[in-house]
Amino acid sequence: MGIERVFPYVGMVIVQFAQVGLMIAGKVAMSNGMTTFTFAFYSNALASLILLPISFWLHRSARPPLFYTFICGFFLLGLIGFLVQIFGYTGLMYATASLSSAMMNLIPGFTFILAIIFRLEKFDCKSSGTLAKSIGTIVSIIGAFIITLYKGPTILGISSHSIAPIHTLTQSSAWLIGGLLLAIDSVVASVFIIAQALVLRKYPAVLLLMLFYSCFIAILSAAVSLTVERDTKAWSLKPMTRLIPVIYSGMFGNVFQVSMIMWCMRRRGPLFASMFHPLGVVIAIVMGIIFLGEAFYLGSLLGSIVVSIGFYSVMWGKAKEGKMVHDDREKSSESNDKKTPLLQKKVEDGVVIV
Repeated sequence: MGIERVFPYVGMVIVQFAQVGLMIAGKVAMSNGMTTFTFAFYSNALASLILLPISFWLHRSARPPLFYTFICGFFLLGLIGFLVQIFGYTGLMYATASLSSAMMNLIPGFTFILAIIFRLEKFDCKSSGTLAKSIGTIVSIIGAFIITLYKGPTILGISSHSIAPIHTLTQSSAWLIGGLLLAIDSVVASVFIIAQALVLRKYPAVLLLMLFYSCFIAILSAAVSLTVERDTKAWSLKPMTRLIPVIYSGMFGNVFQVSMIMWCMRRRGPLFASMFHPLGVVIAIVMGIIFLGEAFYLGSLLGSIVVSIGFYSVMWGKAKEGKMVHDDREKSSESNDKKTPLLQKKVEDGVVIV
């Protein structure tokens, strides 16, 4: 029993390693001549080929029908996901893996802001959960400003990192551009989370959704690349420093991470899966120094700490509100139990469990 309780923790740590590995794989491939579009095409095309048999086999008994509106929803998710990947990989070319990982912790805060704007979440000034999420969002954004605008002296590694796309840029300019692109990427990723939640309400087959999602990203990446790219060498999978990152991203991007996160969430809940994100910053620092020779700066350390504090504040607020909703449901259930016959209650409970 004790070992089974440890498995979700191990799984989420592995997910963080896989996520940072995906960043490093993308940076290695693009520093060797691949563009963001060709890398996104190959990785999502491979993910689609892997997801095709798995998704249809797992959903063979209960597969929701594919209506036209669902296909449109999948395409919308693919379009948003395409923007997420392009902004993310482009920002990664200008910045470091540690900066990219730190900026991902802005996503819950931006998601909270967008949920209020689109009236998917109520803003109650008197609620401690809402107050914690609001303060956490502000703190996270302040931390992002610190990371982006203040570099500071080098703490670990050698103070030099290669900027693949534009060699004429100074390190400070490239760092600023990378930070802004990654901040935009976090906003778009927040839009994706809200859109994904709306689609999953109507079409709960997650792996089938991810299959169409990957397919549409591959199609969009290929179309844009063929339009704007004139160098056909960008499509080559040689040398191995291009091929291996593509294989890694295809296997550990959508396929492995989605499956592992789903498995952990079913056992411990969505907040459990979210609490491991700041760990990715530490992993990114170590792996960036070892595999990419990146430097870690004082501004990144201070900003990452501030962003992580804001992140956990938002998560605490979500947990607090989730507990309040759960308590309200229990009270409502207890009041209904007095009016509902025992046999009918058992049938309803059985349906809920199934």
